[in-house]
Amino acid sequence: MSVELRQRVFDALDAVVLIDPHTHLNPLSPASQTLADILGYHYYTELAHSAGMPREQIEEPGLEPREKCRRLFAHLGPTENTIQYSWFVEIARELFGFWDDRVGADNWEALYEAAAERMGRSDWAQQVLRQSRLEAVFLTNDFDDPLTGFDAAVYVPCLRSDDLVFQLANPEVRARLDRASGVSVTDADSLRAAIGRLFEHFVSHGARACAISLPPSFTPTRVTAGRAQTAVSEVWHRGLDAHATHRQSLGHFVFWTLAEFAADYRLPFDLMIGAERGVYAAGVHQGRDLYDSRVSLIQYRELFNAFPQVTFPVSVLASVTNQELVSYAWIFPNVVTSGHWWYSNAPAFIERDLAARLEAVPATKQIGYYSDMYKLEFALPKFRMYKRVLAKVLAERFVIDRGWTEERAITFGKQVLRGNVDRVFPRPDPEARPRRAERDEGPEVAVALAGGAVGLAASVSAAEELVVEPLAQGPPVLPEPAIEPLPPAIEPPEPGTEPLPQELATEALPQGEPPAAEEAHDPLSFLGPRYSVAEPEPLESLDDLDLEPEDLLGGDRPPDTKP
Repeated sequence: MSVELRQRVFDALDAVVLIDPHTHLNPLSPASQTLADILGYHYYTELAHSAGMPREQIEEPGLEPREKCRRLFAHLGPTENTIQYSWFVEIARELFGFWDDRVGADNWEALYEAAAERMGRSDWAQQVLRQSRLEAVFLTNDFDDPLTGFDAAVYVPCLRSDDLVFQLANPEVRARLDRASGVSVTDADSLRAAIGRLFEHFVSHGARACAISLPPSFTPTRVTAGRAQTAVSEVWHRGLDAHATHRQSLGHFVFWTLAEFAADYRLPFDLMIGAERGVYAAGVHQGRDLYDSRVSLIQYRELFNAFPQVTFPVSVLASVTNQELVSYAWIFPNVVTSGHWWYSNAPAFIERDLAARLEAVPATKQIGYYSDMYKLEFALPKFRMYKRVLAKVLAERFVIDRGWTEERAITFGKQVLRGNVDRVFPRPDPEARPRRAERDEGPEVAVALAGGAVGLAASVSAAEELVVEPLAQGPPVLPEPAIEPLPPAIEPPEPGTEPLPQELATEALPQGEPPAAEEAHDPLSFLGPRYSVAEPEPLESLDDLDLEPEDLLGGDRPPDTKP
């Protein structure tokens, strides 16, 4: 009974036409050209290298595609147990008509030829979209991408902001910013203006999100105008030689400015939290990064509280952080669970994390899955993997355990798969000029906007209408979701009349007055000083004293520290 039920639920979910809300596709070349493009995905090179294949054999300069496949297939035998190998087999069967039980050193050449024939067709990308039941995919565009040469209704722009936050000390990145924005950045105000120009450009080209990947040590915080000006001056003058504290303050200022513009333009801000770069220095390309469980969403409390009108789809890398994410999405109206990212992207982890989300987070606040793919062919096996797990959880935990009807469980699954993507990432009006919202709209508007993005009043009627028509030329198009009117916005208390939460009480103390002992306790002190949540902020409060970073940190001042 359970197996048949799961299959019926899966079949219903598999018919849903999807939008993939996070990929790394190149819209000018979204599909693979040879089988080596598929096998070159970092999952396979990582696994082959882990199983004993020398990196030099994988990354030899000038290596021909066919030879690269031959080498990799000679080392992929030990990986046949992995979910990533099953993705490859499903691609071979569904997209290339290759129905052997396995693909290895003895039969890969026939698959190579079959793939080459189909990939050589002029409409191959459109065929993959149709067969994968994909209406659109979100991109991760560099901030200086001209966003031309592709259909933005199918390949949807998204402002990827990592370089802006973490790489502005690099002169080349600063030059790119000047060219892309048309603003000659010399101070904090012109830097803000340049970032605003980027948002105008992206929104005018149909962008539906801003996104960033954040290391475990990052803690978003508001930076005072004086501190921002000092940081910009130092970094623009000294570049990569600027002191780390200036570079950190600059990153905080830019990140906070991005959040402000996301609020102005009503763009969701995707946060992908926890990746530590370069952990395995000898790894293959894109196979050097791992996660660090010493990260907590408490580091983001100031951000989530400061921008109630911004929807933050949050991705995390480990189940321990997933439980924290579930609780934040449970409490914060503007926090949304998003996908099963990277090292969590295996059925064993997905099932546990997904069950927690489905059972504890409001139905309208879950972005079920994204592929994170670099080539279109991976959408089909990755989404099917997720849909199988989703069908299992819905069938067992909702239909069997809780007595839901099969139809009700399927409707919930459709909402998680597709309906919430339309709500959290609404389509921009192509006729409307980019218009920044007024920042003095007040908390009433902020509460209403947060409710509009993720409020419980949104209906699931759109998910109920999701059907798949016979595949035709071009990606299928769904009807616009019908969304019920929102309830009246909740009237917030007047500023100053609501007592602060205990953990934020230190912020209300007069400057210079020490907090009480119980308020100064840091619940994360055992993780080390970089995770402190109750420390004072000397760099912001001591700006007017004209101290150098070395005065704050101790030690000898390096030579030539003043402009």
